[in-house]
Amino acid sequence: MHAANLVIYLVDDDASIRRALTRLLKSIGLETFAFASAEAFLQASPWVPEACLILDVQLPGMTGWGLVDHLRATNTKMPVIIITAYNDPQTQDCAREADIVAYLRKPFNDQELIEALQRVIAQRHTGPG
Repeated sequence: MHAANLVIYLVDDDASIRRALTRLLKSIGLETFAFASAEAFLQASPWVPEACLILDVQLPGMTGWGLVDHLRATNTKMPVIIITAYNDPQTQDCAREADIVAYLRKPFNDQELIEALQRVIAQRHTGPG
């Protein structure tokens, strides 16, 4: 995977998922910063411009959708990959409306996430649309 300068921000309240995904992403050459909550992620601002957010939906405090709404409201352009154990129609509708790069239902396999990241990298080189 040619990731150049892509940085990954990972927000998930499950420590074991943060550890496993951080290990996976680092193994493919992606610098990764992990956060246990949306609030912790927001406090880490400013973010690098060449970044992708991997985001859980169900978080304590601000939800993943709340974070997506906040980023859009502040005109923060960052591709988002949703990872969730919830697969209800409302969550899927939110993903479509929010223009999410990928919607991965836990447990997902490593290749699904890598393919979603390849789409992010490809979009960086070709532009949106």
